[in-house]
Amino acid sequence: MSKNEVFIHPTATVHPKASLDSGTWIGPYSFIGEKVIVGKNTKLDAHVCIAGLTDIGESCRFSAFSSVGTEPQDIGYKGEETLVKIGAGNTFREFVTINRGTVKGGGKTVIGNDNYFMAYSHVGHDSCVGNETIFINAATLAGHVTVHDFAQVGAFSAVHQFCRVGKYAFIGGYSVITQDVLPFCRVAGARPVHIYGLNAIGLRRRGFDRKRLKDLRDMFRIIFLSELNTSQALEKIEKEMPSGEDKNEIIRFIQTSERGIVKKTGERWEEESE
Repeated sequence: MSKNEVFIHPTATVHPKASLDSGTWIGPYSFIGEKVIVGKNTKLDAHVCIAGLTDIGESCRFSAFSSVGTEPQDIGYKGEETLVKIGAGNTFREFVTINRGTVKGGGKTVIGNDNYFMAYSHVGHDSCVGNETIFINAATLAGHVTVHDFAQVGAFSAVHQFCRVGKYAFIGGYSVITQDVLPFCRVAGARPVHIYGLNAIGLRRRGFDRKRLKDLRDMFRIIFLSELNTSQALEKIEKEMPSGEDKNEIIRFIQTSERGIVKKTGERWEEESE
């Protein structure tokens, strides 16, 4: 097929009102619903289900048995028309599930660009995922969760409803997240989850230099290792730390937290942070 053609396998079921842009490839036994929009050069492997009001951007990839745009798993849902909005360049591996939103939660589930969802990952209703995130196998978001850019959610980890995961944060495998995860940090564990300092390896891979990492470490020590409460720590950071977008991001994230942030520190904090 040429780059401008649409390929639909003879065994696939595609509603005649669905919108398929040029270069779309629909594999065997896949299903595309009436109100689905698929962007250019997006590929669906065999047995993919895209249902509901779902808008998919360009150059996405859906592996076998992934299911997107299905009804929210919410007992209050009564069949209202709600949305899944997906950006460009995303990869959804086998058995990934993305539920559409609910009216009470804003009506839409949103995924940005260039994210990678490994097998069995789940994004619940009304959640919002940013750009360039990674979801390891079976990572799970309950409804109304926000995951910011460049974050990583570890294998078999679960994020509680209405929690937020900050930019560049790393959640270790088998974790249970019931409070907000601060940007730039590493957390892991369950009941309780612990913070293990800065996500230094991930930040270096993203191009953070030594000065930027030092400033972040200094802010983290004020917040987590001093004897100050959160308000006092933020006041100290405001007065003593140099201005910059990372400082503003941390302060804004904490000040807007509704569930509180993960604050219990792990025993290997200093060793793992340096």
